Amino acid sequence: MTTLPRPATVWDSLVGQQRPVEALRGAASGQGMSHAWLFTGPPGSGRSNAAIAFAAALQCPDQGCGDCHDCRTVLGGSHGDVTVVRTEKLSIGVDEVRELVRRSALAPVGRRWQVLVVEDADRLTDQACNALLKAIEEPTDRTVWMLCAPTVEDVLPTIRSRCRLVTLATPAPADVAAFLSRIDDVPDALASYAARASQGHIGRARALARDEATRNRRREVVSLPARLTTLGACMTAAANLHDVTKEEADQLTGELDAREKVDLDSAYGVVERGRRPREYAPALRDLEKGQKTRAKRRHLDVVDRALMDLVSVYRDAIAVATGAHGLLVNEEIRGDVDLLVRTSTPELNLRRIDAIFAAREQMLEFNVPVALALESMMVALQVPEGSRR
Repeated sequence: MTTLPRPATVWDSLVGQQRPVEALRGAASGQGMSHAWLFTGPPGSGRSNAAIAFAAALQCPDQGCGDCHDCRTVLGGSHGDVTVVRTEKLSIGVDEVRELVRRSALAPVGRRWQVLVVEDADRLTDQACNALLKAIEEPTDRTVWMLCAPTVEDVLPTIRSRCRLVTLATPAPADVAAFLSRIDDVPDALASYAARASQGHIGRARALARDEATRNRRREVVSLPARLTTLGACMTAAANLHDVTKEEADQLTGELDAREKVDLDSAYGVVERGRRPREYAPALRDLEKGQKTRAKRRHLDVVDRALMDLVSVYRDAIAVATGAHGLLVNEEIRGDVDLLVRTSTPELNLRRIDAIFAAREQMLEFNVPVALALESMMVALQVPEGSRR
């Protein structure tokens, strides 16, 4: 489970979000409090971190000191009156929401609030949304709902109209670099690289700063545009990207899958008794189905991250070609970026970015196999014949 760092206060973990922090501080002290909140912002902006920090502030006698028992248990995920729903599936079903609704009707164990945080409210099914809507329409006095989604359009109008909106922005690279140096003691040069390469995504920046293998995988991805000079190179790049992202996703899910299987076997006494009770087979089938769904989502998440890294290269090429000021996202491969500038135009690179987003939509929205979507995309990214120098 990902937990927030332990800064001086719970608010210090929210990077570059001064205005939302001011609003949440005020609400925690009783100014403009609401029973339902909707946290929106681009990936990596800290939507769930903001919700959990706010939950800690609501439980804390000092509105988020970061050091008391309530703050520590909320940030650590063990507070009895704060429930956080995270999903590794493609959607959140009605059964999970009904359990949340049942919990929301209970009085808090402590003296303050019963808080329910839904990290992926954009993944709620229609039935789940309907079950949630009734609970938000008829809240209990001491219950607070916190929903997180990329945009307000990702949540049903009937739900978002009953929530107070908190909009987070992508933090500036300088703010991310300062955060990495302050919280994780990352050297300045590495912090600056991770902040730029992550494009403001806090979790991604921390991974890049901490893990050399993560940095190497990203370097391999951003080196692709300069190598797409033939149809064969495009097909090879698509196959390699598919295999690398699948391997990374499998590594992330494999250990958890094995642990869940051991827990299931132990719960049904398979290991101790040496036989499988009748109820074991359907339980195993449900577990494997859920694991398969989780593995698919994790692979799509890893591929999606790689696609955003590719977009950053073409964005850099457009910036150089149009004379935009500032450091490039991929300053370390400026030679490759200059090659793209020489062999293409800003308009062509915009079309390439469109091709990347089209592949993303095919995989995420229309369930096109990842390998096929990547092959089509790489061909669209190929350097045109006659423009190579």
